[in-house]
Amino acid sequence: MSGERLINNSSILGFSRALLSLRDWVYLLSLLIPFVVYNLALKALDVVSLPGNHSLGEALKLIQSDIFFSIGYVLLWIGLFAAVKRGPVRWAVVFLFHAVTILVLIVTTSAYQYFQQNGTTLDYSIVAEWIPKFKEIEPILSHDVPLIAWVGLGAVLFYATLGPLVVTRAVGRWRGWSGTGPPAILGGVSVLSSLGLCLLALALGSLSFVSGTTSLARDPFINMLTTGVQQATAEEDISDPEAAVEPQPANATLAQTTSTEKRNVVLIHLESTRAQSVTPYNKDLETTPFLDELAQNSLRAERAYTTVPHTSKASVSVNCGIFPHLVQPTTEANTSGLPVPCLAGLLKEQGYSTVFFQSSTEDFENFGELVKNFGYEEYYPLESMDMEGFERSNYFGYEDDIMLKPSEEWLQEHEDTPFLAEYLTGTGHHDYQCLGLRYGDEDFSNDEPLNSYLNCLRYQDEFLQNLFNQYKRLGLYDNTIFVIYGDHGEGFGEHGRFQHDDTIYEEGLRVPLIIHAPGLLKGAERAEGLSNLADIMPTVLEMMGYKVENGEYPGYSLLHPLPQERTLMFNCFHEDQCLASIKGYEKYIYHYGNQPEEFFDLPEDPLEQENLANEESKEELDERREDLLAWHSKINADYTDRAAQ
Repeated sequence: MSGERLINNSSILGFSRALLSLRDWVYLLSLLIPFVVYNLALKALDVVSLPGNHSLGEALKLIQSDIFFSIGYVLLWIGLFAAVKRGPVRWAVVFLFHAVTILVLIVTTSAYQYFQQNGTTLDYSIVAEWIPKFKEIEPILSHDVPLIAWVGLGAVLFYATLGPLVVTRAVGRWRGWSGTGPPAILGGVSVLSSLGLCLLALALGSLSFVSGTTSLARDPFINMLTTGVQQATAEEDISDPEAAVEPQPANATLAQTTSTEKRNVVLIHLESTRAQSVTPYNKDLETTPFLDELAQNSLRAERAYTTVPHTSKASVSVNCGIFPHLVQPTTEANTSGLPVPCLAGLLKEQGYSTVFFQSSTEDFENFGELVKNFGYEEYYPLESMDMEGFERSNYFGYEDDIMLKPSEEWLQEHEDTPFLAEYLTGTGHHDYQCLGLRYGDEDFSNDEPLNSYLNCLRYQDEFLQNLFNQYKRLGLYDNTIFVIYGDHGEGFGEHGRFQHDDTIYEEGLRVPLIIHAPGLLKGAERAEGLSNLADIMPTVLEMMGYKVENGEYPGYSLLHPLPQERTLMFNCFHEDQCLASIKGYEKYIYHYGNQPEEFFDLPEDPLEQENLANEESKEELDERREDLLAWHSKINADYTDRAAQ
């Protein structure tokens, strides 16, 4: 028995020496073994960080694509090294070995860090969107990614570049190698074996593609390739006549009625402000005392939501009264990117002056062109303002009070005409640089960065009070409708997700919405049903006494009881990451298979901690999912059809 084992061991050793020299084996494995361990460890950490309990079988299912890819990757390079043993081609193989491994490590590490920060997977569309805008995302990278992550990536890339050479030389000294090591064996066994290894590597690589049916279950590098191919081969016109949306008011105009009053309209956009963190919706937090005071004499939407938790997308709903395009790029900023006339353009036809103020840079996501498409005549971004005496509140904006001076100057010049003015605050945005600024600090929480965020909301409240005082001082307050709303919420790890883009839970979707109109609204009025930001436009137009002709916008006026049978639908900012719907008080979340479906009873579980999906029938879950996918297709079909005209 021991003899057979010895013969087998000798055969294996002989086969390995027939393939590669001992020096080559050391060189290859000194990188490939750490490579495999590193990649599988990162994926295991992603799986462990998923919310809920997962069985060993479920975990292995999520990691099997990575296992196939890693084994295939190892066999591929062994086969290539065995096939090419000398000359310039060997040096080319060595160069590719390091270059490709470094590329895979960068993708794998970036995907891991992205998942830890956002709770969703990194795919090609995200990378393709942001690479041309590197100047925009550079501040995000420098603030979001911890220093230890950069140091770790640097160490990994350094070892991937020089580690095999150092290890091979160290082993060579220990073993007493000289020259180039043992001569290579170039017999037919080596050629056939190297070809077989390469074919086996390709087979395992194919398995890594097909074994991962969702982006999370795929190896990160394979997922990048898969989503890249999908995007490159996708049909540009995906509209389906049978899936067409309800006719959009593409030619809508406003008509005056006997009750028309040309009141001023002011839209106050509270950046990254979630309902649960402002005082009117959470009496245990005194972050926004002025907003709370306003709410006592205003119309407050009790259950207001954003459709897509992202600033530009929310702005489309507010300004244009429709759902945004459910894709990541801000296509609404393109020429003919909006399928309907927006509020600024409609009011301009009624003799209104229009202006947009913003305390952050205009360059981020081409926001200047988006504002232009909304129909605003004048635009004052951060670049147009005097920054002296003001401090940064995040990586692309300053304190919101920086808007007060240009606002006052503009209002004084237009005091004789009705106007629409929007103020896009920025202080609530990540990375929450509010501590130590002009209004001092409060201790709202022991957790950072949550405490900094809550202080940022307090600074927004100070700006809000200063702005109202400005309107009162200029004599404009009594004839103005003020609409105050959050564009989206913010996650602080409540469900493993941070910031907002793909935070599909209540902390990311539910926002404050308060309308204050002196003389029109008296006392505290409440809109009790489900509402979203697209309801702002029809509400404001009804308050002003205008009638929409040649079309109908999809929102509901908050001045009337909202339909009890209404269902709200939501989409993550990044594509194919998550969808959700709320019907009554039942919330359903679909993660495209990356996580189990979720179902919550919001009155009983407002923090969405107990997933009831297993208690619902398969038919109910299937129907909710199919409704969401159909809604997603219908909205995008309308934008696609509009762009094709």
